[in-house]
Amino acid sequence: MAQRAVWLISHEPGTPLCGIVRFSRRYPTVEKRAKVFNGATYVPIPEDGPFLKALLFKLRLLDGDTDFVESRDGCSRINKTSVYGLPVESEEIWPVVAFLKNGIIYACVPLVEQTLSPCPPLISISGISQGFELLFGLQDFLYSGQKNEAELNTKLNQLPDLLLHSCPFGTLLDANLQNTLDGVNFASVSQPQKQPAWKVGAYKGKPQVSISITEKVKSMQYDKRDIADMWQVVGVVTCKCDLEGVMPNVTISLSLPTNGSPLQDILVHPCVTSLDSAILTSSSIDSMDDSAFSGPYKFPFSPPLESFNLCYYTSQVPVPPILGFYQMKEEEVQLKVTVNLKLHESVKNNFEFCEAHIPFYNRGPITHLEYKVSFGQLEIFREKSLLIWIIGQKFPKSMEINLSGTVTFGAKTHEKQPFDQICIGGTAYVKLHFRILDYTLTGCYADQHSVQVFAPGKPKISTPPLSKVSKLQLWISDGSGHIPSPPPG
Repeated sequence: MAQRAVWLISHEPGTPLCGIVRFSRRYPTVEKRAKVFNGATYVPIPEDGPFLKALLFKLRLLDGDTDFVESRDGCSRINKTSVYGLPVESEEIWPVVAFLKNGIIYACVPLVEQTLSPCPPLISISGISQGFELLFGLQDFLYSGQKNEAELNTKLNQLPDLLLHSCPFGTLLDANLQNTLDGVNFASVSQPQKQPAWKVGAYKGKPQVSISITEKVKSMQYDKRDIADMWQVVGVVTCKCDLEGVMPNVTISLSLPTNGSPLQDILVHPCVTSLDSAILTSSSIDSMDDSAFSGPYKFPFSPPLESFNLCYYTSQVPVPPILGFYQMKEEEVQLKVTVNLKLHESVKNNFEFCEAHIPFYNRGPITHLEYKVSFGQLEIFREKSLLIWIIGQKFPKSMEINLSGTVTFGAKTHEKQPFDQICIGGTAYVKLHFRILDYTLTGCYADQHSVQVFAPGKPKISTPPLSKVSKLQLWISDGSGHIPSPPPG
């Protein structure tokens, strides 16, 4: 449900055009949707002049318009709905909702989310009822307590700001414009700056700034001399700024601990106004050296109203948080599996969850399992040929855990069993999933004392618990059976 355009037209008999457009608003985003929905039957919204002339003719409001016109006045054209089709040049714009009240013509063009030929029944077009609701809301606002032309002009001048809140992007949120007026601090009245087009309203309330950082660690480990292990951190900084003013300015600084891994491949939100060239040129493609920029990373921006991702980044940390070994030996219908996992000593040993998935795709269902785990518990999904090793919220003091067992499979049924081109023979793998709250592997943090806010009031600045979500894959090992010692740090 949306509106393509809205008009308020003053009917003034005796003037050259018999009317004046007092207010109009078009919604280009809705117009693009109309092109898609209407296809070949799409008719663009006309300019105000041709629209005014066609509408006054349709409503028989032109001076001296006493002639009978079959296309308008015939018995087959009797209209009881206030919904019209307006011929403009060689095309007809339909549907147009319009009515005259207190010398003002209220009109709008609802979006029709289907082809216009043949004309769909009005009851199937939800935008029409929304259009009536919007026009009645405009009527109530303009004439509630209005006593003279000066007050009417004042209210007409307030409509652009009101519709930013009550009907953003053509979608009606609240038809009671007076309520919207009571809760809006207009830029035209109390703020010298112009409201930007991308910001549909202004915040009014208790100022506060919230910042959170989430890092995802992806790692591929092979435990083979001829294949190098790979790992990388991908982070995102999310912000929510509830600040008064049209264009408040905020600066957030991200910092790293001493000898922390530099942030690379930084992508920022369009609201960021400027950025140090050293931040933009730091790339993971380039070889790491001592001259790499290690912060602090400052981001000045003018925030949107909603929560948004301020920036994305990558980082090449010295070691994966968990090192692992996976071995699988096949004996007829049985598989002997061994999994060893070791948590690095620098990583916070406090998980929200931690589990290892061991899939056996392209085989039959699991019929028998004998296993031994040094820590945690094992769940069996027989039909899916999947083992889930639930490690829990902590590793033991040794930081190392083991799983070994023998898995027996039944006959394979192609219809029900999943198939994975990767999980065949020597390409089998174990996948680890875990989340650690209040922790980042890079050590990246936003110090609330370094956040600068240039806006009315003193905002509350909060940095909610940080989190790290990780996915690690351990591929089939060469059988050496050892977990390599992690480098220091």
